[in-house]
Amino acid sequence: MSMQQGELTMNFTQPPDILSTKDLLYIEDMLSWNLNIIKKAHAFSSMCKDKDVTQAMNRTCQLHMRHYQAILNHLEKHVQAESGVQG
Repeated sequence: MSMQQGELTMNFTQPPDILSTKDLLYIEDMLSWNLNIIKKAHAFSSMCKDKDVTQAMNRTCQLHMRHYQAILNHLEKHVQAESGVQG
């Protein structure tokens, strides 16, 4: 910890091993944002007649599906670590 201009500042080398309520709400938002983009990109892709735009929407959909899955994988690892489950 270091003091700067009369304020307490904590410097962490790693994030803490806990998820606060605020963290969980932010993660929920991230999942919602990605899912919303996935749905919109899929809908736009199916409506579009331009092949280049359709491909761009499909790439966008895939990108956000990977982000969504990465967030879920991170949460799964955290839950497994908390419960002591290995696998």
